[in-house]
Amino acid sequence: MNDTGKGAATSVAVKDLRLAYGSLTILDRLNLDIGEGEFIVLLGPSGCGKSTLLNCIAGLLDITDGQIWIKGKNVTWEEPKDRGIGMVFQSYALYPQMTVRGNLAFGLKNAGLPKPEIDRRIARAAEILQIQPLLDRKPAALSGGQRQRVAIGRALVRDVDVFLFDEPLSNLDAKLRSELRVEIKRLHQQLKNTMIYVTHDQIEALTLADRIAVMRGGIIQQLADPKTIYNKPANLFVAGFIGSPAMTFLKGRVGERDGVPVFEAQGSTIALDQYRGTVPAAGEVILGVRPEHVVVARGGADAVVDIDEPMGSDSLLWLTFGGQTLSARAPAEHGFQPGEKVGLSFDVSKASLFDVATEQRL
Repeated sequence: MNDTGKGAATSVAVKDLRLAYGSLTILDRLNLDIGEGEFIVLLGPSGCGKSTLLNCIAGLLDITDGQIWIKGKNVTWEEPKDRGIGMVFQSYALYPQMTVRGNLAFGLKNAGLPKPEIDRRIARAAEILQIQPLLDRKPAALSGGQRQRVAIGRALVRDVDVFLFDEPLSNLDAKLRSELRVEIKRLHQQLKNTMIYVTHDQIEALTLADRIAVMRGGIIQQLADPKTIYNKPANLFVAGFIGSPAMTFLKGRVGERDGVPVFEAQGSTIALDQYRGTVPAAGEVILGVRPEHVVVARGGADAVVDIDEPMGSDSLLWLTFGGQTLSARAPAEHGFQPGEKVGLSFDVSKASLFDVATEQRL
């Protein structure tokens, strides 16, 4: 997991990082190299260690062992203000008595920057984030999305090389989250700074990241670009965490029919000759299939429709296949009925086989 993205020089390097409180180990010998100008997303459920890792990089937590390097400098024991980072938190943390301009200027004044330089940086940040009309307002007069823009602007005026985002959109409603997501993506494309972004939202991760580090129990389960994470998940956990609607997992075993390897589950079979991975000669496996890789057709007898769940442009079908529940996408206008028998075809080239014991992708 030490390859940096884009083939670029390393911007942030986490080396054998360990964080423990007494006998409780939170992060254990974690390594992560982040390329210059790369957008890395730390993704995982609550308690997986993603925010803890970000806080270690920021210097907000003292690590037990290991090193943190930023721009070729060992900053392991440097104060946060000396690490060359800008951080945006989940809470806006704006000073309510100050205007937007005052909030943006506060840290720069404390750093002793001359007023013309402060004004220049504020004007630049305001232009990039399109908050020029808000500069003389106080936070109480701003919407949630506007406050988060100001919080991003406060990091932006520091003119640093590395930006850290700790779930900055989680307090916003769905529409605002979508809008701010686009703005953060545009901001990265414009600035080309290194950005490390923490979220539990897989949509944010898939749309924003150059690479995603999926975490569980303080360990990086997989580090790869979004397409690889989605199409070739390293293990069952990553496969189940990424994707909405979620991937279906079918339990069965590998057999053979007419010289072709097949997946078998209670009399139902799926040919595996197009599988892009290792198909074992025999034995129990778990087959992971995403709903969009299953085609449902009338007139067959492979499965039975349980529920047709309308989702706007299409429907999510819940089917009984091989004695198990399988989900599939279908055009909304098809209107399948509960109890209806249907035929199925699978794009096995985009499926995943997992070892039952190790839960690793084969």
